[in-house]
Amino acid sequence: MSERTGSAGIAGSYEEWDERVVQPALKKAPERKDFKTNSGLPIKRLYTPEDLAGQVYERDLGYPGQFPFTRGVQPTLYRSRFWTMRQYAGFSSAIESNKRYHYLLSQGQTGLSVAFDLPTQMGYDADHPMSDGEVGKVGVSICSLDDMEELLHGLPLDKISTSMTINSTASILLAFYIAVAKKNGVPSSKINGTVQNDILKEYIARGTYIYPPEPSLRLITDMIAYCTTEVPNWNTISISGYHIREAGSTAVQEVAFTLADGIAYVEAAKAVGQDVDKFAARLSFFFNAHNDFLEEIAKFRAARRLWAKIMRERFKAQDPRSWMLRFHTQTAGSMLTAQQVENNIVRVTVQALSAVLGGTQSLHTNGMDEALALPTEKAARIALRTQQILAYESNVADTVDPMAGSYYIEALTNEIEQKAQEYLDKIDAMGGTLKALENGFFHQEIEDAAFQWQTEVESGKRIIVGVNKFTIPEEEKVERLELNPALREEQIARLAALRNRRDPADAQARLQALTLAAQGTENLMPHIIGCVESLVTLGEICNALRGVFGVYRPT
Repeated sequence: MSERTGSAGIAGSYEEWDERVVQPALKKAPERKDFKTNSGLPIKRLYTPEDLAGQVYERDLGYPGQFPFTRGVQPTLYRSRFWTMRQYAGFSSAIESNKRYHYLLSQGQTGLSVAFDLPTQMGYDADHPMSDGEVGKVGVSICSLDDMEELLHGLPLDKISTSMTINSTASILLAFYIAVAKKNGVPSSKINGTVQNDILKEYIARGTYIYPPEPSLRLITDMIAYCTTEVPNWNTISISGYHIREAGSTAVQEVAFTLADGIAYVEAAKAVGQDVDKFAARLSFFFNAHNDFLEEIAKFRAARRLWAKIMRERFKAQDPRSWMLRFHTQTAGSMLTAQQVENNIVRVTVQALSAVLGGTQSLHTNGMDEALALPTEKAARIALRTQQILAYESNVADTVDPMAGSYYIEALTNEIEQKAQEYLDKIDAMGGTLKALENGFFHQEIEDAAFQWQTEVESGKRIIVGVNKFTIPEEEKVERLELNPALREEQIARLAALRNRRDPADAQARLQALTLAAQGTENLMPHIIGCVESLVTLGEICNALRGVFGVYRPT
């Protein structure tokens, strides 16, 4: 075969290879059919430099720590420090969750991640009728400053980073955290962490909203403004694609819809006079690590590059830190199976590896038993050990962006970016994220993708090991975490005791001041902090804001 150079040479040699080598092989062993990523993007048999025609290294990839950040936001990535191993945990009472945090830290976890129960997420105290049957079930019950003090007891708040997965009540939980730190002698300027605070994703995919979109965005922009000056090391939003993906979206939709939410938050902050370069560096993101290993790596790289362009070109941000997409990753809860739960250890490992190779800043790995219940201590330890084995034994963290230069990875990164941009253009044409939300665009797109996935599973076209193939006749009994059945009654008694000992006139005055501020344009964060320091409960604060803002009812 003669030597060829350039694109024409590659095309010619590819055709010759296909004719002389591939076709005879296919006669002996035909290929499987329908090679597509989980997003439905077709996968070619082989990728070559021809698939990257027109790509310019410094423009499209660049170096780690430099625009467009395709190869990562830090120049040395994990060679300097491993990703934060942040195991998501929270259940039952504050005391029980605190024990789990201390256990995980003793086992090598490097950051906290707090899960809250549904009443806390929806703005109800444990004694509210809507809380019946849900207190402490899917996370920890936090009604008051007392609960938050117990949750954080003995934890070095000036040394650890804490992530709180909370949205409609994010400002209140952050106020609790600030107040506890203050009581422990740790000023706001020294605490470090993240609140998810991504209410748009709740309207799109999850449902734990309270107020209509506009006042909800006001709470977010108030927090951004407050933290910019008072809590400078706090990430005020973790813009979340995770729940969009869990609802059934594709990887492309996850990138597009998450960045669309990010655009809406930046626009909202700018609309009230905030300087993009003053707050953008504290925006963070939260992505899912799904089963399609190579597509997930390309997804993370595409999201970084696309966000960098959005911030520099659309919002004219000048500070390179404003262009950086920093993200936390959680492995895919929706991909865990109740059948043969040990298989989930392998799934989680593959998903976690994609996040590491994609350059995540922090990572949660799911417990093998989470399709059945909240993880046991053993399952949580195995999940943490999975991260530690990747970090300390696999050597995958020893070089930055090791997948760069793969013809397939680079081509797929380009395609995901292109497809996501097409979605963003469509959303802009509708009038932006809020308009697209109002007309049901996000819901319909996600529902269609979820339906397609489930149809493929039920037909057997898509194999789920242990579910629709390689099944076993009888499942082994799995140990499950048992929760305190009397927790709600105990929480109700604690609330009654708190209300009896607080100064009722002071609490009422704080609530009235919050109500008046909500009716005007004053920043609400100082008033919310004042309320929690006067032992006003989460439910009472939310009721005051409901009285001003109303309650969102989807059409």
